[in-house]
Amino acid sequence: MNDPMHLYLVMAMRTPAFQASAGEAHQAFLADLIEQNLLELTGPFTDGTGGAYLLRATDLATATQIAHADPLHTTGSSMLTVHEWRVRRFS
Repeated sequence: MNDPMHLYLVMAMRTPAFQASAGEAHQAFLADLIEQNLLELTGPFTDGTGGAYLLRATDLATATQIAHADPLHTTGSSMLTVHEWRVRRFS
């Protein structure tokens, strides 16, 4: 029996060490998550300070492990935080 999937909000805030090449690698990372059916939503903040994405994972440890493989994190280009999010939908 498979564990149920939960949603995790990953907040990625740019650091002074942000590298444009990490942003490009981040896009490839997100494409891989889409292929694995692990990405619900993604997008940048309009003020240019970073962005966020919504992951599907079985638990916080797994979500954190996935997020910490993001090139934004591994290059130090962004500070990532991961939060379990109990989303409420109204439609």
